[in-house]
Amino acid sequence: MSSLRFICQRCSQPLKLNQSMETSQEPEALMLISAQGEPGETQEGGPPSREEADFENLQEGVSYRTLPGLPGGRMSWDNSDNFTLLGYLGSLRTLNSIQKAASDIFDILSDETDVDHPLCEDCTDNLLEQLDIHLTVTDSEIQNYKRCLETRELISEERETLQEKLKGLELEETRLVQELEEVEKNRERAAADLEAAQAETEMLDQQEKQYQKDYSKLKWQQLELHDELSSVEKRLWYAQIQWNQLEKTSVFNATFEIWHDGPLTTINNFRLGCLPTDPVCWNEINIAWGQTALLLLALSNTIGLEFQRYRLIPCGNHSYLKSLTGDCIELPLFSNGKQNVFLHNKFDQAMMAFLDCMQQFKELAEKGGSGLCLPYKIHAKKGLMEDPGSSGGFYSIRTHLNTEEGWTKALKLMLINFKCSLTWVSLRYCQK
Repeated sequence: MSSLRFICQRCSQPLKLNQSMETSQEPEALMLISAQGEPGETQEGGPPSREEADFENLQEGVSYRTLPGLPGGRMSWDNSDNFTLLGYLGSLRTLNSIQKAASDIFDILSDETDVDHPLCEDCTDNLLEQLDIHLTVTDSEIQNYKRCLETRELISEERETLQEKLKGLELEETRLVQELEEVEKNRERAAADLEAAQAETEMLDQQEKQYQKDYSKLKWQQLELHDELSSVEKRLWYAQIQWNQLEKTSVFNATFEIWHDGPLTTINNFRLGCLPTDPVCWNEINIAWGQTALLLLALSNTIGLEFQRYRLIPCGNHSYLKSLTGDCIELPLFSNGKQNVFLHNKFDQAMMAFLDCMQQFKELAEKGGSGLCLPYKIHAKKGLMEDPGSSGGFYSIRTHLNTEEGWTKALKLMLINFKCSLTWVSLRYCQK
């Protein structure tokens, strides 16, 4: 049995060589072992031969590794030719011949295929299956190449037609390129026009915003003017109403209100006169005389009367009359109530002068077709007021030798005449 062993290059399992290879090498290996003995020693203890030296060099030049289950427990080694020797290397014809033979065999196998040798039976079957698959794929590719060659022959027949079509397409391409250049030029012109239009649009937008601001401002001014116009129209309407009311209103009646209730008569709510049963302070009487003097002056100015002998000077509760004769005395139309009724005093003279001025107004007002007609007669020189009624009496306007009832009655008749004069003046002059 030969000690030469190999392992599979794929699964690394020990290989059992073919019987023909073992029988061809075994006799010479046994002869070499019997003739030379153990490696590294001679038959007679002399120096080793050249063949034994080569054998030892071979063992030293390989790498060992223990494979379990191998006979003898020897080491195996791998050389650069990718094979492994198992067990003792013995009974060979020569080391060089063994090394060269195995190396040549496996080099030939390895160079001819893509797989390194040696291989076991299973790996060989697996490799054959893969080769069969590769062969099938290769056959399919051969068929595809044949079909391509057949298709190429058909394509060569249509090449001329395709070349003519290609020339037509090239001409069409040239025409389309020219059209594309023209379109590009038109696009550039359109882009320039668009840019100009956008600039114009921005300017118009700014103008629109400015116009909108101006419009809003003018609209606001219009609303303000409309409100102001409405306010002016309402004020004008109110003023027209007031004007109409004022046209219907007598200035004298509104300014001088004369009213009598019982024996006492009032002018602007001031009583003129006094009674024992209804005493009135002299300050109120003086104010009433001032209002009466102002009324007579206003009436005379309205009809254009200038008094001949006296001039009225109304000053509230200190009104007086000034004589127009040479002495130019002042007659007070007020009193403090301390004058003696039995003596001739200036207060009585002032009241008689006032009655004289009223007589001048009556004479001027009675002229014409629509003259004034007073209900009570005036006797200015005597200082009397005549009541033409049922009693037919005369009442003195002086306090001298007079009673409070008689003096108050004369003042009441005088104010009634003034009330009639107010009505006549309002109807004749104020309406005009």
